[in-house]
Amino acid sequence: MIIRNIVLRHGRQVIVASASPSCCVRALSTSTAKSATTATAPKGPTNVPSFFTTPEQRAKIAALKEQMDKVPDNFKEFRSIQKKTGKIGAVTQPRHLPDEMLKYPPHDATLEMLMAAQAHMGHNTSLWNPANQRYIYGVREGIHIIALETIAAHLRRAAKVVEEVAYHGGLILFVGTRRDQRPIVVRAAELAGGCHLFQNWTPGTITNRDQILAQGKLRMVDELDRDVPGFDDHIQECRPVIPDLVVCLNPLENYPMLHECGLANVPTIGIIDTNADPTWVTYQIPANDDSLRAMALIAAVLGRAGQRGQERRHADAEDGVITWETPSDVRRFVQNTLTAKAQEKKDQERQSVEQPAWGREMVESDEDVAKAMKQLADEEGI
Repeated sequence: MIIRNIVLRHGRQVIVASASPSCCVRALSTSTAKSATTATAPKGPTNVPSFFTTPEQRAKIAALKEQMDKVPDNFKEFRSIQKKTGKIGAVTQPRHLPDEMLKYPPHDATLEMLMAAQAHMGHNTSLWNPANQRYIYGVREGIHIIALETIAAHLRRAAKVVEEVAYHGGLILFVGTRRDQRPIVVRAAELAGGCHLFQNWTPGTITNRDQILAQGKLRMVDELDRDVPGFDDHIQECRPVIPDLVVCLNPLENYPMLHECGLANVPTIGIIDTNADPTWVTYQIPANDDSLRAMALIAAVLGRAGQRGQERRHADAEDGVITWETPSDVRRFVQNTLTAKAQEKKDQERQSVEQPAWGREMVESDEDVAKAMKQLADEEGI
């Protein structure tokens, strides 16, 4: 029974194997089977017989083959496009240039320029000064916002003041004692033809100017800013000059200077933030004093205003119109000098007309000349 089952079980496998032609090939030669297997191995999904795939799969295989055929052409096109557009956008250009306001200062500030410079940003609401309430537009995220229209109006008024002071020959002083404000005040003073200060203010520079400013050099110029000779004696005796207008970019750090200007009746222009006291200065410009872009913009506008005033003054001076008055001490010195010269001229004319007595006697006759010469020889022992 056991032998019959084994024969039956293995007999079916032998019959099936004898019916398979590949089995016969493998039985005859192993190498031939390997080569046949290698030769009949499919190379890709496209070589799959159609009776093993569905129509959808055959469509996908055909589309994939079509895409693979286009790869070389697509790569060449990619290389050509990359060569043409590879440098586009590679060089970054900064939108904000810190020195642009100093190199090309504008003549006026628009609302867009003030907003871009963050001139409207104030301090936290807990730090505000109630005296600045008329300048504040509102509150956003706990920060006071200054009205841009108010900033522009006050800036134009201050620019008009600077222009008129420069037109009448006044001395304008730009003050900015913070480290980053140095190039700003220097450029503004250069435009307006004034002076600048970027170090700490020395207390008593105005109230005690005879001692502190005694070593300063003075110049005497005419209506065209040309040096005038003949005033060396007066320059040594006159007092040091004080500015006719002071423009301060950071009033909070320069209260002693503003106090001395008030004592000497010197008008001042100051940038007042929401935490500053607007009564410290004569002409207020409500703006953000912590933004260097805002400081550069405001100082550039004021410097341009001073430049316009200087140009107007020089143009009128060339036409013979003098827009400023000579100081009283200079007028007295000129009057005294003219009086002394006139008196000296009169004395010289009187001496030339009135000759000495012995001279008149000498010219009367030759005998008198000989007598006088003999008298001189006897007196000297010749």
